[in-house]
Amino acid sequence: MRNILALALTFGAAGPALAAEGPFLSLGNTDFVVLLAFLLFVGILLLAKVPGLLGNQLDNRAEAIQKELDEARALREEAQTILASYERKQQEVQAQADQIVAAARDEAARAADVAKADLETSIARRLAAAEEQIASAEASAVKEVRDQAISIAVAAADQVISKQMTAAEANKLIDAAIADVDAKLH
Repeated sequence: MRNILALALTFGAAGPALAAEGPFLSLGNTDFVVLLAFLLFVGILLLAKVPGLLGNQLDNRAEAIQKELDEARALREEAQTILASYERKQQEVQAQADQIVAAARDEAARAADVAKADLETSIARRLAAAEEQIASAEASAVKEVRDQAISIAVAAADQVISKQMTAAEANKLIDAAIADVDAKLH
């Protein structure tokens, strides 16, 4: 502080060009008083170690900001990891759903084949019975066979529906059975 004050006084005294209003080192000179006040203020700041405190506060603030940035970066990476995990799980679930759908389609196709085979077997048995009745009474046999074909078709449709067969496939089988019986009777 003494060194700064001595330097200021030396520079103040060495400047005769500034002494336009009178002697520079006089307390009547406002420039000199302002210079002394400024130097005193700077000296007090240096004594109180204000620049160091300000530097420490700025360093602390920079560290806090860096920590926040690191934390944000870590949270972002964690979020990306979680997102990737959910995307993988979604793909696995989609694959499982596709497998379930494929298995259901295969099961439905097998059930339709079994129902069709059962229907054909049943129709064959009924036709054999109908042919025996035709020999005894052709007129009443035709009516009876038609009634039986209708009941067979209803039973077959019931079996198909119970095994999750679609309505379109059931109608096709019924029509085919009726046409088959009709063709064999006429």
